[in-house]
Amino acid sequence: MSIDNRTSPTTSQAPAAGGARTPGYAGTLAAAFGAVFVAQVANALPASLLGEFQRTFSTQGSQLTWITAAFMVTVVIFEFTFGILGDLFGRKKLVASGAALIGVGAVVSATAPSVHVMWLGAAVNGLGAGALFPGSLALVAAVTHTPAQRARAIAIWAGFLSAGAAVSPLVGGVFANASSWRGSYWVLALAALVSVLATLALSAESTAPEGRRLDLPGQVTFAVGMFALLYGAVQGPEDGWSQTHVVAGFVIGVVFLAAFLMIERRAESPILNLDLFRNRAFSVTSVVTVVGMFSFLGICFSLSMWIGPVQHQEPMRVAIVFFFLQGPAFVLIPVVSRLLARVSPTWLITAGFALMGLGAFALTGLDVADPSLTPIIWPALLVGIGFALTVSSFTAVAMNSVPLHLAGMASATTNMLRDLGFALGPVLVGAVALSRAGDEFLKALPGAGLPPEEMGPAMGIGQEAGPIAINSLPPGVPGSGAHGVAMEALGSGFTLALAVCGVAALAAALVTAVGMFRVKAADPAPEALVDPLHPDLDELPPVELH
Repeated sequence: MSIDNRTSPTTSQAPAAGGARTPGYAGTLAAAFGAVFVAQVANALPASLLGEFQRTFSTQGSQLTWITAAFMVTVVIFEFTFGILGDLFGRKKLVASGAALIGVGAVVSATAPSVHVMWLGAAVNGLGAGALFPGSLALVAAVTHTPAQRARAIAIWAGFLSAGAAVSPLVGGVFANASSWRGSYWVLALAALVSVLATLALSAESTAPEGRRLDLPGQVTFAVGMFALLYGAVQGPEDGWSQTHVVAGFVIGVVFLAAFLMIERRAESPILNLDLFRNRAFSVTSVVTVVGMFSFLGICFSLSMWIGPVQHQEPMRVAIVFFFLQGPAFVLIPVVSRLLARVSPTWLITAGFALMGLGAFALTGLDVADPSLTPIIWPALLVGIGFALTVSSFTAVAMNSVPLHLAGMASATTNMLRDLGFALGPVLVGAVALSRAGDEFLKALPGAGLPPEEMGPAMGIGQEAGPIAINSLPPGVPGSGAHGVAMEALGSGFTLALAVCGVAALAAALVTAVGMFRVKAADPAPEALVDPLHPDLDELPPVELH
């Protein structure tokens, strides 16, 4: 995704430090921040409602995981293509269309009669967010012309992303307690409509069509490969890792993703320019983005399952925890923005992931029989502060470390990698937790001392739908006597999942410290400031705004 540098009457000169800003600057940023907020509300809304979904739809096994995974899988699969569409036809149009899709998905979810329709609503929401994440970041890039200005704007953009995730569970909890969880999706539909109108009214249009075309072979191979891999990871713990369709999912995924890389190396207009990864800072941040965001959303998913479907607490209590997980990234916007200009991103990212790892390991000491939130709050705050330090830092490094003509593609790639980590979080954490819980449940059940009329149904339901189904049985239903065994097994499963998230976060911290040693603060490499079409310019050149 290159930035259009053609001379035009509507083109503004890049502002000097402290000088005039690009026309439409404030309105474009406002629209972009609002759009990413709405996208993240849609992403995080199910977090506080998993227990409500379980009761409404009588879910079992991986069905709850798919409500979350359907959103993120769709985001990851189509984010590259939406980035190209924004370059070709306009980022303003892309963002407005994405918000409209979220409105449609919210209405589908609000009226869903079954969990399968909830999957559809989540997938449509994911389609809209897949347009909003790269589109809103590209809008920010189009009106910011110096590394410092861009770093500040990205810090605010990341803060609104986290604010959406912090507010969303509160909205879900309020409606779940007051009337019905469905009302929260109607609020999302209204917010999406406001975003559409704000984008159309306030944002300046920008395009970058030079050398950009749809890469159909690349998109198809990437979509099939990624979906197949994630399908295998979700269904493996429920159906069995040796089942033909699970193994086939992994094989197909690996083959198609390998084909994707081969196609991209030869494509005239690739959706992923592999030359981006020749830059050390971009390569390292790409790796730790996936691993670190897997850890973060894995922690979020584990806690939402722990408090909701496992302990059956009120949705508002999930919202309280999410305030400490997601709120710091918004509250600390001024701090992180200043740190980005003064401190090496190596240390910000390393410290952030280290805090996330420490928080995750502290959470492994939770007692599944204890409904108190006190032991959760301070580790969740550590994780939230760590996320605040990392999410702006690696985005700013990625955006400022590549040549200008690749800045747009870097935007789409950075978003995709972050969202790939987000997608892997619930998928892999759910796989680890439910596999461990299923094994623990079937081992512990024979020694639980249940009467035969309880043992038989409990064993059958446990083998068919897993301990999550046993844990949701109402009292008096055959098999409900095994509720305590199921709860302990689920606690063991999600404790292991939190430990895995902690290891991933600490690994990301180590890779950052070693791989980005001596990388300076949010300043780009010298070649990143040079536009190949205008090599004589010492500032980032103007962007064509319509």
